[in-house]
Formats: sequence, C-alpha cells, structure tokens
Amino acid sequence: MTTILVADDHDLVRAGLRVVLDEPDLTVVAEAATGAEAVRLAHEHQPDLVLMDIRMPELDGLEATRLILGDPATAGVRVVVLTTYDLDEYVFRALRLGASGFALKDLDPGHLVDGLRAVARGDGMLAPAVTRRLIAVFARSPSPDTGRLALERLTTREREVFDLVVAGRDNTDIADVLRISPATARTHVSRLLAKVGARDRANLVIMAYESGLVVPGTP
Repeated sequence: MTTILVADDHDLVRAGLRVVLDEPDLTVVAEAATGAEAVRLAHEHQPDLVLMDIRMPELDGLEATRLILGDPATAGVRVVVLTTYDLDEYVFRALRLGASGFALKDLDPGHLVDGLRAVARGDGMLAPAVTRRLIAVFARSPSPDTGRLALERLTTREREVFDLVVAGRDNTDIADVLRISPATARTHVSRLLAKVGARDRANLVIMAYESGLVVPGTP
C-alpha cells in the first residue's frame, strides 16, 4: 500500500484527488491546505508520497518541498508537484530540490495514478511538455567537464544501466537488454543511484542532461 499526503489549498481539488486516488494499492492518509501544514503532516504521517501544489498560503509548495526533502526525518518521502502553473522556474527549482515528479492538473486521472505508482517504485514522473523544455534548456548549456568527471566514476556495467535508465527503460527492459534477471536489474539501478547521489530516476535524468553526460539528440 502506497500512502499519500495531498497538499492543496482548494477543498474541491483535495476532494477530487481523494476520489481519483481511491485505489486498492493507494491511500490518502492526510490532507494539507497550506505548505506549513504539509511539512508538519509529512513528519507526523511519514507518507510514501506527497502530492504538492505550488501556490499555497503560509508557505509555498516549493519551500515546503525543500523542508521535507532536506530534513533527515522525512528524507524517505517522495514529492510529486501537481500544479496549474508549468513555469520553467517552478519546474527547474522543484526538480533541483529533489522532487520526483512534476505534473499539471489537466493530467488524465488514470495517467496521474499510473505516474504515482511509478514514483512509488522509484521511477520519475514528468509531464511530456516539461520533459521537452528540460531537454531544450540542457541542450543549450551542458557542462561537459562535469560530465566527464562523473562518467569516470562509473564502471562499464553501471554506464550501461545509466544509459538505459536515462533512455526511459524500466527494470524489465533493462533486464531484457542486459540479459539479467529483473531483480538484478533493480539492484544495479539502486546501486547506480546511490553511487552518483541521485534520489531517484527523475533526478538521475536531470543530472545526466545538466552535467553533459547525455547530449540531447544523440543515441
């Protein structure tokens, strides 16, 4: 069972999300109407996921995300930003703070549920338009030197796994390509994330483009 904290300052939105997230493997354990309340409830309930709005009273969702993910007591919580506003400054700051996903409120309910399940498994969740903008930005300003230094830390096998993760492959795909078991693929991915200091797959993809390890448009 994946436990979820819903943080949004609109009662109607929170009520709607409760309905959408009423699934056998998902449960909403708490609701927050402000960013400060989201931080407090994250400590109290230790949910697996926080579905975080950005514009909220007292404390905005990005600052709440920083406080939750920056505190060792709630470091295991994953945050997915769900907002009406897909401004670049929001997207980049959320992901650099460690958010595992960024989605818009016009997202199909089924896709939202599938995305949250993916995040709970350790994958990332990015709206397609957001992904395109991220790639465009990093294509304009990669840092090849940083990328080369990071690349030197990876073994041949780790680089293979890295490339497949950045290409969007899940553990089953990685297992098929590398001819290993899914369990071994999961282990490889977990060790890779730990080695490069990435919180999850979404964070790893951001690091890949930002550092210059991966150049958009290349195989």
